[in-house]
Amino acid sequence: MPRVVALLLCLAAFAASANEAQIRKALEPKLDGARIEGIAPAPVAGLWEVRYRTEDGVKILYTDATGAHVIQGRIFELRTDRDLTEERSRKLNAVRFDSLPLDLAVKVQRGNGKRVMAMFSDPYCPACRQFETTLAQIDDVTIYVFMYPVIRPENADHSRAVWCSPDRAKPGSSWPRRRGPRCPARARSARTRSTSCWRSGASCA
Repeated sequence: MPRVVALLLCLAAFAASANEAQIRKALEPKLDGARIEGIAPAPVAGLWEVRYRTEDGVKILYTDATGAHVIQGRIFELRTDRDLTEERSRKLNAVRFDSLPLDLAVKVQRGNGKRVMAMFSDPYCPACRQFETTLAQIDDVTIYVFMYPVIRPENADHSRAVWCSPDRAKPGSSWPRRRGPRCPARARSARTRSTSCWRSGASCA
């Protein structure tokens, strides 16, 4: 019996490998240069999940075992009212905390700082201000704030000015209202850090 089970497992693995190769050969030329990162059985029997990377992150589409037909859309599990495609997409595009460039962030610590989180914040983002107000009520937390000026990129100097400020950890909701300090022309490190931070945010968005 163990030999039969082992043989069946080998046959299943071989079939899956054959399906993956056939799907990759059929679909990859159709993806406008995008690279297929993985192929696996989908939550629905008979369908395969194809993961490919674009400038906007990892995307998912579904196909049959031969790659002859493609389905672009979401799979919902009606019993639990779950969007399985969305859950899978979030997992695939999750950013590991230990991969964040924390040296580019403003560190805010209150209490013992045992709870750690990171956020990307735009000085002109109303939602960011509201969230920061909520965070101000939480104690024993360390927050790494990445200044990410995307709403008004032309005013990126407000973010740069924070790096020149002696009170970088002051709540970011007050940044746009500050008249200073201005970043002197020689403060190259502040400009470099803010630019690197913007690029980091773009890669995580």
